[in-house]
Amino acid sequence: MATIRELNKWANAHTSLPIDLLRIALGIFLFLKGVSFITDKKYLHEILSSLGNFGSEMLLIHYVAMAHMAGGVMIIIGFLTRWSIWVQLPIIISAILINFIGEFNLANLTQSILAFVVCLFFLFYGSGKHSADYYLKMEK
Repeated sequence: MATIRELNKWANAHTSLPIDLLRIALGIFLFLKGVSFITDKKYLHEILSSLGNFGSEMLLIHYVAMAHMAGGVMIIIGFLTRWSIWVQLPIIISAILINFIGEFNLANLTQSILAFVVCLFFLFYGSGKHSADYYLKMEK
């Protein structure tokens, strides 16, 4: 817990608007990915079918879509950012691995790796000064 406090102190001292805009862009990207999984179920079905017969495919589609949408909104407003990113990491790591196990798609691999790197950054950096977390902490 002390490590998180130290990271928050460092992040709040070194915060800037471009980093907050990057956090918001990550949240928007994840939210839109969740929406695209709901609106285009065939696309995710094609990705998962390349891995073979998967029994709980519809459950996985709904988990990924809802996790991306809820986590994306939370990351956009900066509320429980680290927790939201912890939920996103298994999905993003799986997206990276699917490119090597199933059909290789360079665009999806690039998006996944970029999202993974940005998520790792915000996992350590936190939500920053322009966020709901910072506002709620200052209200105490």
